[in-house]
Parts: sequence; C-alpha cells; structure tokens
Amino acid sequence: MNDSGVIRKPTFFRNLVIFLGVMGPGIITANVDNDAGGIATYSVAGAHFGYSTLWIFLPMLVALIVIQEMCSRMGVVTGKGLADLIRERFGVKVTFYAMLVFLFSNLTNTISEFSGIAASCEIFGVSRYVSLPIAAVVIWWVVVKGTYKSVEKVFLVACLFYFSYIITGFLVHPQWGGVGRELVRPTFSFNKGFILMIMGIVGTTIAPWMQFYQQSSVVEKGINIKDYKYARLDVIIGAIVVSVVAVFIVISCAATLFKNGIRIETAKDAALALEPLAGKYCSALFAFGLLNASVFSAMILPLATAYSVCEGLGWEAGVDKRLKEAPQFYFLFTALIIIGAGIIMFPKINLIMVMLLSQAANSVFLPFVLIFMLILINDRRLMGEYRNSRFFNIVSWATVVILITLTIALTITMFLR
Repeated sequence: MNDSGVIRKPTFFRNLVIFLGVMGPGIITANVDNDAGGIATYSVAGAHFGYSTLWIFLPMLVALIVIQEMCSRMGVVTGKGLADLIRERFGVKVTFYAMLVFLFSNLTNTISEFSGIAASCEIFGVSRYVSLPIAAVVIWWVVVKGTYKSVEKVFLVACLFYFSYIITGFLVHPQWGGVGRELVRPTFSFNKGFILMIMGIVGTTIAPWMQFYQQSSVVEKGINIKDYKYARLDVIIGAIVVSVVAVFIVISCAATLFKNGIRIETAKDAALALEPLAGKYCSALFAFGLLNASVFSAMILPLATAYSVCEGLGWEAGVDKRLKEAPQFYFLFTALIIIGAGIIMFPKINLIMVMLLSQAANSVFLPFVLIFMLILINDRRLMGEYRNSRFFNIVSWATVVILITLTIALTITMFLR
C-alpha cells in the first residue's frame, strides 16, 4: 500500500524474489530422476532406436508434473511429510512394512549411484579405490555439516551441471528437423526391444523415493499456503528441465552412436564411444554429466531414505537437526553411504542384478505409494479446499494406472528375458 492508501499490485520483481525463496524442492527432486540408471536408459534408447523414442517424453512430462504437484500441495497444506501422513492414516504396522521395502529399494539404488561415480571417474583415469572413498566423505560432510539452506544451495548448483548434456546435444549437430518430427509424432514398433525400451524410459520417470523427498523438502523449507503458486511453478520448471535434459541425452546418442550403428549397454559405454565420433570434448562433457548426476543422486537418495523412514516411525529428522536431536536420521544416512560405496569397491559385484533388484523393489512399492497419495489428497478433512478436483483425479488415476502397469510389466519382462 502506498501513501495515498492505494494497494499496489505485486510487481514482477517481487514475484521473482518470492519464487527464488521458494524454489528448490521441485527442481532438485526432478533432476535427481536423471541419475546413473536414467542416463544409461536414455543413452541406450538413443543409440539403439535413434530419435524414435522422443515422443514419449511429452506424456512423461505431464505425468511427472501431476504426481509431484500433488506431493508439493500435501506438504504445503498439511505441514507434514508423506511418511508421516501414511502412518497417521494407515497405522504403524502398514508404515513399518512400507518403510522396510523403501529402505531396501533405496539401498540398491544408492549402490547403483556409486557405481556411476566409479564408472565416470574411471573414464578420467581415476581408480574407484580413490574416487569412491573421496565421494563418500564429501557427500557425508556436505549433508551432516550443513544446514537445510546450505545443502539446498549445493543441490541447486549440481542441477546446473546437467546442462552439459544440452551442450553435448548441440555439439554433435543432430538433424533438428528429424528431432522435431519425432517429438510430436508418436511412432511405435511391436519389436520386443522397442517395447522394453519405452517401458524402461517410463519406469525411470517416477520412483517411490521422489514423492517422499519432495514432500519432506517442502515441509522442512517451511513453504506456506499463500506462496503455494510459487511451489507449483517450482515443480513445473523442474519437470520441464529434467525432460529437456533427458531428450538431449537421447539426441546426443542418436546423432552419433545410432547413426554409426554402435550399440552400448551403459552410460560409460556411451561416453567412451562419443570420443572418436564427436570429439574428446563431447565425450568429456558426457562423462562429466554422468559423474555429476551420480554424486548428486548419491546425496539425495540416502537423504530421502533417512527422511522417510524416520518420519514413518516417528523419529526426529532433518539436516537442521543436530546429531543428538536426530541420531536415527544421521545413522541411516551414514550407513547407506558406507554400504553403497563399500559394495562397489568389490570389483566382481553384479551391478545388473543390483539394478534388477532395485527395479523389482520399486515396482512393488510404487503402486502403494501412489494409491496412498491419492487417498490422502482426496481426504476433505486433511486437504479441505485443496483436495483434487474431479478433472485432476481423472488425470491422476489414469497416470497412476499407466505407471503401475508399465513398472510391473517392465520388472516381469526383465526377469524373464
């Protein structure tokens, strides 16, 4: 209000300042989705099928926004994490078994992230016996010795480095006309490999840990209901950025590896194969992107696990808490890092089996998490006027059914092949 008593409308600058204060949970959670496993999936998609899988990223973007927006909204309205709400609504016994599956799932995922750290560092000539202990200590120190604000700043900086994949995409000089056509023109093949790849891409989009971490971050950040529109924008921007990065990973591999008939199995293979085709800078950028994604995810996954398990079992949780205030939280976080890095130190570990077990655990847990969410967000007593509209419920349930079906089908197919 100015001196004459006239209420001024919010300015663009004021809105920007508020958004920058709220920004974080949505962007960070979405970007961690492009972890070592995700990058490997997108790399193989581009190398084996060219641009033909690009169209799937548009419906994936919608699904990601729908699911993550619900988590953010529940966190803002209730001021509680998802595990906390599940315990209050469904009881301690259900929550305990849910957290047990969640813990196993995230442990296997964390192991995969440390394998990504080892693989990317080996591309730069650094042994895993050097890189893994250093990475583990740095990850532990950043979170345990920091506050929520300082840790979030580190995570947001890490998000910026995902643009290395976008730079790589431009450096390989793809056929932009073909890229544009495949983005908006769905193509489908009943080839088993193509179907598996589509299922794999969708399966990497939404993981159980994302819902828990997103909501816990919103709560710990203390976002209030009057600023919710900014939190929703945070979710939308995060989903768009992560989808664009994924598209550019596919483009980079399609324009080089697919074009030359080179098949790969991992993200490390993709980074190494790029050098003779697109130059050492493209290869180095791709490998650096893998390292950044792996370190970033190796921080978030143990953190998300510690948050959720402690919330679900009624223990204190949060990086703003001291060790004496939240001993279980810090114990879980530390144990997951030690186990995750330690297992990869054994050179004969079967990483494919680790990933299979991770996918299986996700497929078991994901249906329950999504159904829990939809029950909670439609509870009038819990959400009041902020519960889902009929239209949003239709979109949400359709998204949930498709995701559940594809995730379970992918797991079954992976074990049968």
